[in-house]
Amino acid sequence: MSLTISSAFDSGNIVVKDATDPTNVRLEISKDHQSDFYQWFHFRVSGEKHQKLRLIIENAGGAAYPKGWENYQAVVSDDLMHWRRVPTKYDGQTLTIETELHVNAIYVAYFAPYSSERHSMLVAGALSHDTAKVAVLGQTLDGRDLDLIQLGEPGPDKRNVWVIARQHPGETMAEWWMEGFLERMLDPVSAISKELLSQAVFYIVPNMNPDGSARGHLRPNAAGMNLNREWAAPYMEE
Repeated sequence: MSLTISSAFDSGNIVVKDATDPTNVRLEISKDHQSDFYQWFHFRVSGEKHQKLRLIIENAGGAAYPKGWENYQAVVSDDLMHWRRVPTKYDGQTLTIETELHVNAIYVAYFAPYSSERHSMLVAGALSHDTAKVAVLGQTLDGRDLDLIQLGEPGPDKRNVWVIARQHPGETMAEWWMEGFLERMLDPVSAISKELLSQAVFYIVPNMNPDGSARGHLRPNAAGMNLNREWAAPYMEE
């Protein structure tokens, strides 16, 4: 069975230059749409079980933050649930990932992805708690909902606290953090959470950039805009 490498799925990003030799697979990360930023990658490799792989990302040296490759290890999964670090080397220009097909298809990513489906489950899960409300702040440029989770009820002496994640969609660890944060804040036996909700209302946006997340971007949205640089003068077209 020859190797097949694909990224035509939620948060997928890779360009295949040559996959004829499993021990010398040549790849590139594609740039974010209308942007020169790139660093996030996520793709699936299908082939013979137990085949050893050497995956070389040839344009790693031009990524948005090359120092991030130093002492870095890519993540691999057989089931999209459990991710493990694999040997990875950076020589100043190329990033080489070494792994094996423990089953006949594996997923390889920059960091453990946080899918659009898991995001939907996170929002839906909040609805089962009396202290939570869900609202839509509006639609993104690609027509996706921008979800807001509100914890607690407003009051004259309460503070308003905003917690946001993933202005940079490739920073998936931020939404993993949100998952743990919500679990703690919605814990009915947590004295800390009860005290916080007695003093403040929390407005939580688990994913500020769902378009960039689905498109496999590192930083910008569907219009190539770096959202955490747009606070001073935002406008709907971008």
